[in-house]
Amino acid sequence: MKNTALSSTHEALGAKMVPFAGYNMPVQYEGVNIEHETVRNDLGVFDVSHMGEFLIEGPHALELIQKVSSNDASKLVVGKAQYSCLPNDIGGIVDDLIIYKVKEETYLLVVNASNIEKDWDWISSKNDVGAEMKDLSEDYSLLAIQGPKAVEAMQGLSSHDLSAIPFYNFVVGDFAGIKRVIISATGYTGSGGFEIYCKNSEVKQVWDKVFEAGAAYGIKPIGLAARDTLRLEMGYCLYGNDIDDTTSPIEAGLGWVTKFTKDFTNSEALKAEKEQGPERKLVAFELDDRGIPRHGYDIVDGNGKTIGVVTSGTMSPMLNKGIGLGYVPTILAEAGSKINIQIRKNAIPATVVKLPFYKA
Repeated sequence: MKNTALSSTHEALGAKMVPFAGYNMPVQYEGVNIEHETVRNDLGVFDVSHMGEFLIEGPHALELIQKVSSNDASKLVVGKAQYSCLPNDIGGIVDDLIIYKVKEETYLLVVNASNIEKDWDWISSKNDVGAEMKDLSEDYSLLAIQGPKAVEAMQGLSSHDLSAIPFYNFVVGDFAGIKRVIISATGYTGSGGFEIYCKNSEVKQVWDKVFEAGAAYGIKPIGLAARDTLRLEMGYCLYGNDIDDTTSPIEAGLGWVTKFTKDFTNSEALKAEKEQGPERKLVAFELDDRGIPRHGYDIVDGNGKTIGVVTSGTMSPMLNKGIGLGYVPTILAEAGSKINIQIRKNAIPATVVKLPFYKA
């Protein structure tokens, strides 16, 4: 089991630690709902240093990225980030990721912790163009500072105007006494804020200064359990639950990051699927009665016949109702469609809704 550079810090704060993607990670501190509401209303900090970082460099870097990713990375300029996915050869997804253009001919790919080795091997297998690749995952830490008070609370830690960094843009500059870190206006919560990339040797200083600066704003450490409920309220896909090697980006609702203005892995088949329409789609639903949908629960029709599966589900802390994502036949994918979630012996009625579940 690997530790992040902050594992002992989390333990000292009383975090409940669990194995996650091969790392010893904090799942919660005070409790999921309290931590969730802290991020929605104030300010919270996640240690997500288990995520993977690959540097792709050289004159053929963009060529490789264009070949393996579904989005059009040629649209990136220095200082801009892009959400994308890595399609496989059989219609599914190797991983979803964020691509940062750090400088001309230099890109940072941030991938899911559980897929670091798989992604590295996949991208390497497609690298017949001579792009330079470096795996920085073991050397870098990542903090997600999330919540509506993030800009105000953190401004004193940087000479950059944090309020001037648009969503999915970033700067490389000073933060918390460290001269060069990535300050990225990205996150997985839907409540605003930043993600800070720095070296492992620097992250404790950053963590301490972030908590000093945020003390007057109600800042708290947040665990992975609240990270999951926060992303689900926004309808953000989680790899391994809502998308995987068997789900296509088209049926998963990721057509907006699947650009057929270029050729990429399996693009012809995915283009045909988009034109014909997928047989099933990932939908968002809310329970009409009390209950908590969970990953793996069956979605059934009025006769009790299984028609799909729940991929993610929880009791929404902000809405106080059961919410979830799941795959259903395309005919039932329109908002307002009625489905049922099999929770033990009961088929609980649910309604397909538009995302996000939670609107600030």
